[in-house]
Amino acid sequence: MGTAGSTALARLGLPATGRPVWLGVAALGAAAVTLGAVAWHRARSRRPRRLQQVGTVAQLCIYPLKSCKGVPVSEAECTTLGLRNGHLQDRFWLVVKEDGHMVTARQEPRLVLVSVTPEGDRLVLGAPGMDPLVMPSKMPSSNKLQNCRLFGLDIQGRDCGDEVAQWFTNYLKTEAYRLVQFEKNMKGRPSRKILPAFVQKYQVAYPDCSPIMILSEASLADLNTRMEKKAKMEHFRPNIVVTGCGAFQEDTWENLMIGSVEMRKVLACPRCIMTTVDPDTGVIDRKEPLDTLKSYRLCDPAEKSIYKTSPLFGIYYSVEKIGSLKVGDPVYQMVY
Repeated sequence: MGTAGSTALARLGLPATGRPVWLGVAALGAAAVTLGAVAWHRARSRRPRRLQQVGTVAQLCIYPLKSCKGVPVSEAECTTLGLRNGHLQDRFWLVVKEDGHMVTARQEPRLVLVSVTPEGDRLVLGAPGMDPLVMPSKMPSSNKLQNCRLFGLDIQGRDCGDEVAQWFTNYLKTEAYRLVQFEKNMKGRPSRKILPAFVQKYQVAYPDCSPIMILSEASLADLNTRMEKKAKMEHFRPNIVVTGCGAFQEDTWENLMIGSVEMRKVLACPRCIMTTVDPDTGVIDRKEPLDTLKSYRLCDPAEKSIYKTSPLFGIYYSVEKIGSLKVGDPVYQMVY
């Protein structure tokens, strides 16, 4: 992988990352990758595909506000920017410092205790010790645009106003914060600036790397056989949880169809200190479940210079065909 790819992923607070051995060979030149992608799409359109069921959707979760509580949903639209249900869109809201730099649970662990509840065309924010705060699900165009900085990349957000800013400032009690909202007409962060060159082109709003992250129940169960204190799915914040497959079978899934949605694997999810924030207490211990994952989920030694010490848990996907999906849908691998 080139230096540019390494630098971009280092912005995420992770070692420079690439595709692990079981996900394919990462050492491709940019020109070869471009030609390969074109050939892949052309070949795919010509060849008949076979659908092989690999599991079933057990849970769908939208995280409207980055680092805050997820909202379980029974069905969702899947856009190129991620899951959407009504006025809730995945990671379309972001807490920032007054200078626009992002704030996540890595810096403010108690963000994981903030809930977002839809009520008609409004959203209700809740947090321990705080009165609920109601805000519109769409900010007026008269609110100023904020230039933000997310993992070293520029992106915009619509400021959500002084009342919401004061609410977060009072809750976190460390410095002044503001809340911004991404809008569909805004320019997302391009994948080519976040990830290595071999990754297909797409955009994301405020997620770390990709619009969709998938994890299986079996993988979490496997992890918990190795831990005294059990981890929860909330430690890992997947959008789609799959049941009915073996542990880490998701590592092998390339192209998926769920409902009317088609997805393409991006790469494995390298885990960071964020996983050590307790979703029930908002306390960060900087050890578990990350240490246990490091004991058996590191990449192949041949890829150590890329992944270093980040364990791999879950898979990132891009959205190739938008549509809808729901809990209980079969998860098909598309075999060409």
